[in-house]
Amino acid sequence: MTRVSVVTGGALGIGGAVSRRLAADGDLVVLNDIDGDAAARTRADIEAAGGRCVTVVGDIVEDATVAAVVRAAGRADVLVNNVGDFRPAAPSFQESTPEQWQRLYELNLLHVFKLTHALLPAMIEHGSGAIVNNSTVEAFRGIPQHPVYSAFNAGVSAFTRSLAVAAGRHGVRVNAIAPDLADTEQTPASWMLRGYDPDLMHTWVPMARFGRPDDYAAVVAFLASDEARYVTGHTIPVDGGTLAASGWFVRADDRGWTNRPHRA
Repeated sequence: MTRVSVVTGGALGIGGAVSRRLAADGDLVVLNDIDGDAAARTRADIEAAGGRCVTVVGDIVEDATVAAVVRAAGRADVLVNNVGDFRPAAPSFQESTPEQWQRLYELNLLHVFKLTHALLPAMIEHGSGAIVNNSTVEAFRGIPQHPVYSAFNAGVSAFTRSLAVAAGRHGVRVNAIAPDLADTEQTPASWMLRGYDPDLMHTWVPMARFGRPDDYAAVVAFLASDEARYVTGHTIPVDGGTLAASGWFVRADDRGWTNRPHRA
């Protein structure tokens, strides 16, 4: 029987790579995205490669879109709650607004509740299922300019742990990934490197490069697969080592490491 996998924000970036990877693995992918043109392009790519994909265009924070995704999926075997964004952003918390907080809540946490709540009962009834949420490394360290975004993603990881404890005996596993520094259409490397020397990448990321969408999709595919059958309740950092390094950086002159400002 063909596995059915739902991917939100499944057209571009990490979500696009996840959609393509799961389809290549043989899944019927129910791809939700707010960008209809991008969704159509990704569906065409999947079908050209011999895969199967159904698109549901709409903002996943809206109840009507959630209902449409559920209708398209029927009983989902895999749910990838991929949607999330640090925008709308403000220069500082004190300059942010309640309207921005509300949108960040909807984009990063509320939709995870809504779609999981809609699809989980059928997983429990069937006695199997895998849910993979998209959190961020910023849920585990400070990010001064985006504290509200960080807080809601910490909620994603807390939700992941707690639901995993409740759903495990029903055969449903719940995990998350925590990306950092993804080179995608939304956050291209050229934008992240503006004003910086690319030859000093190793001072920023221990693996000396930004993550590529396929790097994240591979971990999502593992967590959704039977290979991860005894893994639940965890948020896996997929970050090239930035969270492990914490506040430690290679000195610009390559003469050791520093955790404080250093003049080369």
